[in-house]
Amino acid sequence: MTPERQAQRVKAYARTLGFDVVGITHLEPVPHGDALTRWLEHGMAATMTYMHRQAGRRRNPATIIPGATRAVMLARNYFHPDSPPEPGSGHVAKYARGRDYHHALHTPLTQLASYIQTLGDEQTIAQAFVDAGPVPERELAQRAGIGWIGKNTMLIHPRRGSFFFLAAILTNLKLTVDSAFDTDHCGTCRRCLDACPTNAFVDEYVLDSARCISYLTIEHRDAIDASLHSGMGTWIFGCDVCQDVCPWNVKFALEDGETMLGYTASLEWLAIDALLTLSEDDFRRRFGWTALERTGVRGLRRNARIASQARSVTAPDPPSATLGA
Repeated sequence: MTPERQAQRVKAYARTLGFDVVGITHLEPVPHGDALTRWLEHGMAATMTYMHRQAGRRRNPATIIPGATRAVMLARNYFHPDSPPEPGSGHVAKYARGRDYHHALHTPLTQLASYIQTLGDEQTIAQAFVDAGPVPERELAQRAGIGWIGKNTMLIHPRRGSFFFLAAILTNLKLTVDSAFDTDHCGTCRRCLDACPTNAFVDEYVLDSARCISYLTIEHRDAIDASLHSGMGTWIFGCDVCQDVCPWNVKFALEDGETMLGYTASLEWLAIDALLTLSEDDFRRRFGWTALERTGVRGLRRNARIASQARSVTAPDPPSATLGA
């Protein structure tokens, strides 16, 4: 079977498993390796020390799995529109309103990896990753033709926006690669940068994690600088602001109608008072199956205390915007 035909079969099977977009690329060094080095040197990874440990493999993804030569890049939509704010409640980012995506995507990724192995011989490699390990998902996805990296550092698909999970399967199966998405369609738009409540973007395409609400509410384990509290508002797990205002999401984001991710509407707004006294057992029972588990009960209580200081839970008006050139 030719590499082109094998690539077609892999893509077709991936779509039957529920993935929305599929692209294939090579594992040569990524083009923005120097930018990663500068980002780390300026301390913008904050306390995420694993980023330093993984830097070499992120710059040269062929070293992640010895022998692998291709990355099958996959995108899975998770968008659901926000409901009106609930007084006295904290807000959860869209991606976390359901099953932990690591677990939700595990089965279809494993099935696709097994299928890829059946197309080769006993030496065929097919290792799946979803937001784990040193895989530079966004750069590989751009090179696989899925979209471009926007000014808010998110990957943007020209007809789907950016509300999707990225996953990868690294393999040595001979597959035809796709053309890279080489054009940037953000134009002069700065809505994502200007809307950030904590001014986390130090420049276009440069995010300072230490000021990012998603980092602060999830990855950061200690007390949060009081100067950032007002900007955090009622976000208690993650943040969607820079994506919500993006014209490509305003125009193209479509609600996920499938059940794979286990969307649960009651996870969008969580009563702050209940979270302030949440026990370890209650935390595991209520959130152990979701991505909120990552922050731990202490982190969620800390976030709830900050959210309780917010003067209101009013959400911003839906943005109206024109697309970048």
